[in-house]
Amino acid sequence: MKHLSLHVWQFRKTFLYLVTAGTLLVAGCLKPKDPPPPVLKITTLASGLATPIGMAIDKKGLVWVAESGTGKHDGKVSAITPDGKKYDVIINMESVPFEGDVSGPTHLLFADGILYILGEKDKLYKADVVGFKPGDAPIEGSKLAFEDIAPFILAYPFKNNTHDPHPYNLCLGPNGDIYIADAGANAVLRRDKTGKLSVIAELPPIPNPTPLGPPMIDVVPTGIIYDGQNFFVSSLTGFPFPAGQSSVYKVSPTGNVSVYQTGFTMGVDIAQGGYLGRLVVELGQFGATGFVPKTGRLVWANGSIPIKLTDGLNMPSGITQASEHEWYVSSLADGTVLKVNY
Repeated sequence: MKHLSLHVWQFRKTFLYLVTAGTLLVAGCLKPKDPPPPVLKITTLASGLATPIGMAIDKKGLVWVAESGTGKHDGKVSAITPDGKKYDVIINMESVPFEGDVSGPTHLLFADGILYILGEKDKLYKADVVGFKPGDAPIEGSKLAFEDIAPFILAYPFKNNTHDPHPYNLCLGPNGDIYIADAGANAVLRRDKTGKLSVIAELPPIPNPTPLGPPMIDVVPTGIIYDGQNFFVSSLTGFPFPAGQSSVYKVSPTGNVSVYQTGFTMGVDIAQGGYLGRLVVELGQFGATGFVPKTGRLVWANGSIPIKLTDGLNMPSGITQASEHEWYVSSLADGTVLKVNY
């Protein structure tokens, strides 16, 4: 794959600070009472994808993937069958160069018979794909209906954060409303079924524990899930990207924010996980020349100590859970979707 820089971290402010950083590696260990983590089987479900990030699984077992493309208006949504065959569903979505990276479709969600896709220029696209069958002619991205989230963010009176829209990830919450992790505004948004937007929580900056960089650093939300009572939000930090300072936050539907667990580095997505807790995707270590290949990890968040499930992944960018023992993980660097199970 030609582009090894991130779409995920293209966040308008963060990339401006990608100058230097030390090794970012979180050391995880088991508590004595915890059972040992399982031994995983990791296989490649599909390859040849262009900057894959978010995924979702439908009732037929198809894995839907948001591909950000190569910056040539070639973003797309594809569907992968359980035996690894890939089909284009939506093509020619906006994909543009940005700071040496690309900006295009990021994450997607099935809700009320509609596929919602967060894409370039802060848009929430809506596609009716209920009748899709592998092999059908793809839908032109320019024909999709969309909602523009940017005006709301630009007008909102944030207390701690900037007016910098970048709706990045999403999930379903109470009453079937859609909740959005905005990686530019560093906030959690709610979109009700009428399309009305509101802010339920801001993630304020944290003190910089290093002598390098500003005194406060951004907390950038990257993933969001709902367990029936609270939201769990993964995050990464801004420059200088101090090791072990990324956290998973617990956010109540009424907007109360607390740190569920810290000790992560460059958390980029989260899934419900298995018996050891929720599963966090760590992008990898950031070195003197950029992200170090094959230093990404899957780490369980149990509310106490990060527990490594596996490492050696090549810039993993997204995760979706198929069952208690099975997940799909995308790789930005390799252009693949991995099947992870035990």
